[in-house]
Amino acid sequence: MKRLAIAAALVLVSVTASTVASQRSATAMSSAASKWLASLSPEQRDRAVFPFDSEERMRWHYVPNETFPRKGLTIKDMTEAQRALAHELLKTGLSARGYLTATSIMELEKVLRAIEGGVRMARDHEAYLFSVFGTPGDKQAWGWRFEGHHLSVRFDVVGAKMTASAPAFFGANPAEVRDGPQKGTRVLGAEEDAGRALLDSLDATGRAAAILPIEAPGDILTTTKVTVDPLSPIGLKASAMSKPQRELLMSLIDVYAGLMAADVAAERMDRLKKAGLDNIAFAWAGETEKGKKHYYRLQGPTFLVEYDNTQNDGNHIHSVWRDFNGDFGRDLLREHLKSNPH
Repeated sequence: MKRLAIAAALVLVSVTASTVASQRSATAMSSAASKWLASLSPEQRDRAVFPFDSEERMRWHYVPNETFPRKGLTIKDMTEAQRALAHELLKTGLSARGYLTATSIMELEKVLRAIEGGVRMARDHEAYLFSVFGTPGDKQAWGWRFEGHHLSVRFDVVGAKMTASAPAFFGANPAEVRDGPQKGTRVLGAEEDAGRALLDSLDATGRAAAILPIEAPGDILTTTKVTVDPLSPIGLKASAMSKPQRELLMSLIDVYAGLMAADVAAERMDRLKKAGLDNIAFAWAGETEKGKKHYYRLQGPTFLVEYDNTQNDGNHIHSVWRDFNGDFGRDLLREHLKSNPH
């Protein structure tokens, strides 16, 4: 009985701490979004703000604006003061590493412009848009999005304290800059290296289960579907891994979860742990040699991570985190409506 009481107390502490942390993040987002919106002109606000239940909130993509026209206010169309406030909003949702990753992805547009000479597309590092859905601080629900080429992050705040953060997409082209002043830059190097570390730790039996006898797909399989279901249950499950391999698996997951602000990342990790770590599977497709086309994915009962590096002859990464029930805050909205009928 004593052990049960202690366990119950620990669960209560964990839940309370998570709620407090989540509320702190939601409050920071509300404050930053409100300050940014207050700095905008009426015309800018008309471009930046949408109803929470608008179809626009569910639209997302990772291709350039020329290919997928987006709604929102671009960094280019802001004053320096407004840009600074917009970046403060972005920092409320991302960790320091996540923010550095996002801004580095934007800077890769300059590299692409130099490589392509402006022939294919404009490649503008300021053509990224902020959009707000609903009213920041609304006790029911509101959200915001930051999106452009190879970058899409969104946060939905429900009940003034619960925060959802999927789908979240990070891409890099080139995956490794091979010429010029930024030669050697690998914006998503951690995503590749952590995946390879896990793969390299496997023995022959583990590799046979993890490596699929197929070519790496040309892109992430879930693309930009609004709703995703679990993919075929393939790969090596955590239950079949050794303790060191499981630690590498968790390190790989943390590479993705850790792009988010600390409390958002903690909630992501808490959900997948509650669903059962043993059921998380790691699968690899394509070649295993560095510099060659490859793909891997992580899938558990509640989430999916896809990583694909096949375009541009294996030098162009797409990666995404999806929550099967939580994308666009669906699970939080469902729970909120259940306890607070409207």
